[in-house]
Amino acid sequence: MMLRDLAEHGRVTVVADLHGVTPSAVSQHLRALEREAGASLVFRQGRGVRLTAAGAALAAQCEHVLAALERAEGAVRALDTELSGELHIGCAPSALSSVAAPLVARLTARHPRLRPRITQSEPEVSVPRLKQRDFDVAVSYRYHLLGAAVPSGVTAVPLFDDPLVLAVPERLRAAVAEHGLAALRDHPWLSASESSACHQVLVHACRNAGFTPRVEYECDDLRAGLAFVAHGLAVTILPGLLCDAPPPGTEIVPLPGWGRTVEALVRAGTEEQPAVATTLRMLAALGDG
Repeated sequence: MMLRDLAEHGRVTVVADLHGVTPSAVSQHLRALEREAGASLVFRQGRGVRLTAAGAALAAQCEHVLAALERAEGAVRALDTELSGELHIGCAPSALSSVAAPLVARLTARHPRLRPRITQSEPEVSVPRLKQRDFDVAVSYRYHLLGAAVPSGVTAVPLFDDPLVLAVPERLRAAVAEHGLAALRDHPWLSASESSACHQVLVHACRNAGFTPRVEYECDDLRAGLAFVAHGLAVTILPGLLCDAPPPGTEIVPLPGWGRTVEALVRAGTEEQPAVATTLRMLAALGDG
C-alpha cells in the first residue's frame, strides 16, 4: 500500500502521515521492496520522489491485489446471516441532510445490529480516508466542468445530478435575466475557500462569461452564506442541494448545463461486501426518489 500511496502523493512525508509511521520507516519499507523486486522502484525529483517504470508496474498490481483481498473479506462476511458491526460513512456537507440522514434512518430501521457512523468530509479528504480504510463508503461529488477522473482503486456509483444555481439579491433578477452572468461583473462575490472545487467552478463560470469574479466573502458553509446574498452584499454560485430553503430576498436562477454528479465511492472489491452492498442499494433508492 505504501508504494501505491507514494505513486499518488509523491512525498515520503505524506505517505508516512497516512500510515502513522515515520518517514524513515517508509524509506526502509521501500528499500525492502526494492531488494525483493530486484529493481529500483523510486527516484528523487526535487523535494519528492517518482516511481520508476518498475515501481509504476508494481504499484499498478497493488490495486488488483488489494481489490482481491477486499473481495475475499466480503465472501467471509457474506456468511453472516445478519448485518452487524460498524459502518463508517464519509459525507460531503451539502449531502448531510438530504442523503446521510435518511440513509442512516433506513439502515438502522432495517438492520438494528448495524452501527452507521457519519463523518462530514469533502471529497479531497474522503478519498484518502476511504483508501486507508477509515471510511467504508463516501458520499461525494464531481463537477462536470472540472472533468476529474475516478481515483485509482476506487469504484464510483452515480446517485443523482445536482445542478448549479446562481443566487442573487432580488433587485438583480431583471439584469441577470437579460444579460446572464455578465450582469454581475462589477458585483462582489461570495465563494467557498480557494482550494475547493466549488470555488474553481465559480471562477470558471465567471471567466466563461468574460470576467474574473471579485471574491470579497469566503465561506465554506455556502448555505449560511446565502444570508449575505439576502442582505444584498454579494452574489454566488452554489449547488442546488443547498438552496432548498433560501432566505427571503434571495433569487435563485438555474444555470443550465452546469452541475455535478453526487456519487457513492467505495474501495474497489468491496462492492459485494454485505453492509457496503446494502448501503449502495439504499443510496441508489434515495437518488431515484
